Amino acid sequence: MKSRICALLFIFFSFSAHVFALGKSQSDGTEIKKQDNEWVLCVTDFDIKSLPEGKLSVAGVITKKVVERLNNISYRTRVSPEYAYYEGYAWYKARLNAAKNISAKQEERSLLVFNGDVDWKYRQNLAKVDTEIEKLTAALEEIEKNTPLINNEPVFKLTDGNKTAVYPEPPKKGNEYKFCKDQKADAFLAGSIIDFHGRYNISIKLYAVYSEAFVYEDSVIFSPDDLESVLDEITSKLIMTLSGSKPSAIAVKVEPADALVLINRSFAGHGDTGIIERPPGKYVITASANEHESINIETELGAGEIAEININLLRQEFANVEIPGTAAGTAVYQGALYIGEAPLTLRLPVNILEYVELETGNKLKGTAVFNTPGEIDITYSLPVKTGIPPVKGRVEKARTLYYWSWGGMWITGLAAWISYQTYSVSNSAQNYNHSSREFSEENLRMYYISMGTVAALGAVSAFWVFNIVRYLYLANRGSTPIVKTGKSK
Repeated sequence: MKSRICALLFIFFSFSAHVFALGKSQSDGTEIKKQDNEWVLCVTDFDIKSLPEGKLSVAGVITKKVVERLNNISYRTRVSPEYAYYEGYAWYKARLNAAKNISAKQEERSLLVFNGDVDWKYRQNLAKVDTEIEKLTAALEEIEKNTPLINNEPVFKLTDGNKTAVYPEPPKKGNEYKFCKDQKADAFLAGSIIDFHGRYNISIKLYAVYSEAFVYEDSVIFSPDDLESVLDEITSKLIMTLSGSKPSAIAVKVEPADALVLINRSFAGHGDTGIIERPPGKYVITASANEHESINIETELGAGEIAEININLLRQEFANVEIPGTAAGTAVYQGALYIGEAPLTLRLPVNILEYVELETGNKLKGTAVFNTPGEIDITYSLPVKTGIPPVKGRVEKARTLYYWSWGGMWITGLAAWISYQTYSVSNSAQNYNHSSREFSEENLRMYYISMGTVAALGAVSAFWVFNIVRYLYLANRGSTPIVKTGKSK
């Protein structure tokens, strides 16, 4: 008996929840109509311009199969920001139309008064218009009080063009919103397929009108043999995002309370973000605060999952590094930031790699890369040598001469080898056959040519050694030295 009662209660509550999900009803029993009952997606033509001709057919198959899988979606569940956008848009349109109706009726009344007809019908028409204005004003007040009801689970559809395999060109940057309005779509999907060392790299991104931004991106590198499995993987994530069957949420709480929180490089709040709805997918949470160590945390949200992330940022410890003054008016730069004139003491986080640059009044420069010390109670000194900076382009010229001399050594070496082998064969033939005088003179000439090419090889080799030493010297002179800090006396 108890089991039957439980079953009946289960059916009752399930049916009640279903009826409530279908829509609210007014007190007289008439159902309140919901708005925005369809959610339309436009799939644009994938960018395949960089693919070789032999792979264009595979790219067409990819686009076709992606669209086939998207046709399996039947509805979409709206997340809170999307629902709020359509609710506000519908409310704005309803108030605008009501205000226009009132304005039209007031214009009609003004024309009646202007005509000034004393006939009884004029008074009757004037009273009728006044009554209609009162009704329209009451309707506007009712609209102001009650926000429109938006369908939270609209029917998912592709554009009519997509259904007939017509895929428009994706819009240029900045025209995404207008493109969606022109296509009568709530979102569009753009993608690209490129050749990646004999494999394919497919990238897709989804733009949504409600956010006026791209809300989803994904990319996969795969071989043609893995086409089906990769399409299943990439479209399953996309379908989950498009259908939104179970919206996910993320809540981040960071100490200290003034810490900056970014989710996928977008501002999410300070300290405690509260619960933020997001479609399923991978997210990178970045938390940073002044004088604290920043942190990146990667997480993946499943459908219907709420992720609570608590972060305690570690306070940074700072060490003192003293830069002594080497000349009057020496400017000190930390990275590209000017921080003052030497001598001065820098307060830097411990155990990190830093870069400083010194520039004196007489155009002497010095740079240094160093590891900040790990002790916080001792002041360290950083010796930075200054000197005349190398002439711009000098290293590049030395590198060019080095490459030319290297090539010349190979050419002269090959010429020396060929001429020597020719002379050796000729000389052996002369010694064996006791050839004519002309042959002997030719053989002697080949000997001089061979010795000349050997001498040229020696000269070019010496020139190559000189250039490689010069290039290494100039390149090393222009590089930034790694300097060790020492305890200040």
